[in-house]
Amino acid sequence: MGLKVFNTLGRRLEEFAPLNPPRVGIYVCGPTVYSHSHLGHAKSYVSFDTIIRWLRASGYQVNYIQNITDVGHLTDNADAGEDKIVAEARRRGLHPMAVAELYTQSYLEDMDALNVRRPDIMPRASGHVVEQIECAKALLAKGHAYEVNGSVYFDVHSFPGYGKLSGRSVAELEAGARVQIKEEKRHPADFALWKRAEPGHIMRWPSPWGEGYPGWHLECSVMSQKYIGPTLDIHGGGLDNQFPHHECEIAQAESLTGQPFCRYWLHNNMVTLNGQKMSKSLGNTISLKELFYEGSRLLERTFEPVVVRQFILMSHYRTPLDFSSEALLAAQAGSYKLRDQIWAVRRALVRRRQTDPGAPDLLSGPPSAGGLGGWEGFGPTEAVRAALSDAQRRFADAMNEDFNTAAAVAVVFELARLADGWVTTNAPTNDLLAAGTLLEFLTGDVLGLKWPEERGTSGERDALIQILVDLRNEARKAKNFALADQIRQRLFSVGIELRDTPDGTRW
Repeated sequence: MGLKVFNTLGRRLEEFAPLNPPRVGIYVCGPTVYSHSHLGHAKSYVSFDTIIRWLRASGYQVNYIQNITDVGHLTDNADAGEDKIVAEARRRGLHPMAVAELYTQSYLEDMDALNVRRPDIMPRASGHVVEQIECAKALLAKGHAYEVNGSVYFDVHSFPGYGKLSGRSVAELEAGARVQIKEEKRHPADFALWKRAEPGHIMRWPSPWGEGYPGWHLECSVMSQKYIGPTLDIHGGGLDNQFPHHECEIAQAESLTGQPFCRYWLHNNMVTLNGQKMSKSLGNTISLKELFYEGSRLLERTFEPVVVRQFILMSHYRTPLDFSSEALLAAQAGSYKLRDQIWAVRRALVRRRQTDPGAPDLLSGPPSAGGLGGWEGFGPTEAVRAALSDAQRRFADAMNEDFNTAAAVAVVFELARLADGWVTTNAPTNDLLAAGTLLEFLTGDVLGLKWPEERGTSGERDALIQILVDLRNEARKAKNFALADQIRQRLFSVGIELRDTPDGTRW
């Protein structure tokens, strides 16, 4: 089954066919760096990180561009108000670029915690002002823009396709303009390519129309085309950016090049908190710093980034997602169960290497690259091969149906349960190697689920813990319960919990 994606442009599910296969050029709108990242950022960038991981796992050569907006994004998200970064800089008594640098680093830290892989290129708007001026000049020369009082505006009536992404007509936009029309604009829907810098405005550059700064919409179309080309394969972003931001990007780019700007538009839906839309005015926004480390009065406790990532992936990227303490606690329970089952396979393989040092090691990688994750190279028994093939097929079908991570996660849960059962029934080593390899690939490489110390866990440490577990069991058999309890408590004090089950002690 080929990959199908829901294209916002046309509002339908379409077969994915990049312009120059196997290469795929994808641009995702990055953050405006005037505050710490929040839950909405987590939803968007985890979703697109997983999409890109699946494209690469499917054999595509992905060129992933995500920008940093450090100038030009005004407080009304259109052409009125103050630059968001300048406003925060004035509040903090800092230079605007110091604010941009502070929150860029904060954003990257949060994305690293969520195991979101870095884009191939992260251009900054302030580093591409020359290209944006040239684009505005070209649109003026083509009759798609006009200059007034040192500002340059795009004339939406010059582009008949304006509104095709959002489904809005220019007439509708004029009737219900989001902001009162500025006197210098010809039409309410016209948008700024270049803004005149008022006296005292720090972020300013020289231009043919006087000192000023670029419009927010122009920045993304210029940076995406600079690093991908005139036509993108995929443009991603939050649903709230569909209009006006993405609509304006299309108008600028296609008026300039005469070519389609993007083949597939992908938009992730929004998040709510306890059923309520998040906004600063309601006082219910939660930063990722609060969610992971500091705590918030709006949630009962903090949550590990891997739990948050798994919670996001348990819903479809195009559906709304409601955060609550109850929902996150349920996701945490599921995440820990999945982790324990995967680690049970690892530990079983570590124990087998202790008795047979020549046995293959799961963490050293598969002996071949055949199949997703190379599990077939281990030569599992026929029954296990059939189970793994079925799981691999259903996982791929889910991801190929517009990146249905919710269904894909469900497949992983089933597979982990089966593999855990194979551990308890003492299945052949090759069966465990094959199952473990596929699980590691699906959870780690594709879904990006990385539990604390997941990659740093050494076979030697696991072996030492198992020795303590065995000593405790021997103490219990000898009815030395004081020693057995002491071992259990001291292991618990360093974060290792022992669970006595009918199939033996698990940790």
